[in-house]
Amino acid sequence: MQRLWPMARVACRWISCGALLCAVTPALGQVSPSAILNPTLKADEARYLPQLRLLQQAIAAQKFSYPFRLTRYLDAHPGQRAALDANGIEFVHFQHRVVLKISGVYQAAFNSERLTGNERASQTLQDVVAPILQLVSQYIPMNIDCDGIGMEILYDTRDANSAYDYEGREVLTVVFSREDAFAYPHATGDAKRQEILNRSDIYIDGKDYGLALGQKHPLNVEALDRADQPLTREASIYATEPVAASMKKEDMTKSVSPLEDVGKLQARYQPQINALIQQDGEKFHLEENAPPTFKKDGNQICLHVTLRNTLAFNRDTSSIYKRAAQSFDLFLAPELKSLLTALPQNSGYSSISFSVQDRFGVETRASEMIEYISPVETLREFAANKLTSQDVINQSIVLVNGVRISLDLQEAE
Repeated sequence: MQRLWPMARVACRWISCGALLCAVTPALGQVSPSAILNPTLKADEARYLPQLRLLQQAIAAQKFSYPFRLTRYLDAHPGQRAALDANGIEFVHFQHRVVLKISGVYQAAFNSERLTGNERASQTLQDVVAPILQLVSQYIPMNIDCDGIGMEILYDTRDANSAYDYEGREVLTVVFSREDAFAYPHATGDAKRQEILNRSDIYIDGKDYGLALGQKHPLNVEALDRADQPLTREASIYATEPVAASMKKEDMTKSVSPLEDVGKLQARYQPQINALIQQDGEKFHLEENAPPTFKKDGNQICLHVTLRNTLAFNRDTSSIYKRAAQSFDLFLAPELKSLLTALPQNSGYSSISFSVQDRFGVETRASEMIEYISPVETLREFAANKLTSQDVINQSIVLVNGVRISLDLQEAE
């Protein structure tokens, strides 16, 4: 299970899957679902993989003031295997939230005598964070199933007035809420952008920071209207001791959070899910890298199931509406009765999200994701022949690559 850790001196990192990976993963820019152990994060990575790849490509093509490269582990030294891991886009846990993290190295060297720490951070925000957020708003759906968007950017500082030309490193970390991440690129004027920053989590080298746009000195963190976090202000998303060590004992005895409810439900049914994958995974065309996973959806719990579509589509001769209609009528609907029987039978979740991966031509990887998010009772009534396919669609949410569509099955086909 992925864990978060407080700061250890200046070495800063998000720890994924419990530890650094021992093997080098392909330099795709985003982490492969197979490299993620936590089932919730693995499902997110698989679900949004096409969009994450497009985002990675857009970042690689973006012209920054200085070169920027995605990397997963900012504190890895040259020669270490981790230093070769360029998978800098992934879902992680941060303070009981699921965050889409984008991390990389900005090859700028700021003169620490001419620019204050706040000015360096503000410049990095303008040069790197803002342009990437603009790309996020273009390639990632606004209703992406996570709590926030986080950025972790490493850059150099240089002190030319010391006895020798000393060069150090700083890490700027900014964690926006999902809504603020999409609002920031379109905010007009520093005042509106500053409001967003004031309620976001910002760290310099792991220390809570009140970044002030266009100013020499930072704001007083204690004066900012930030929501209280489960961790202390000195704690962060980084390196050496468990989160629990940073929490007061009474905080750990509070009522169970919704995410913990989801975790308990996942743990209870994990053996059944594992058996389903092993025994009937091929039969139901389940995606082995994204096993069925319980997730929080508003005030309810949803079971996410990812399937490989067996239908063959031609991108040029079919529309998203036709593919969505045929994927339901010809692929998903015939399997629903048996699949519902095989999935966990429980009143602890109220809806099921079926994510159907489409491939075109000779493609080996999915390039389109169609999601059907339906109430459990609706699906059961359909399986009992009490509802038609169109009835199910009318009571469901249909998304194509994260964008919601309306769907008339008969007209689309």
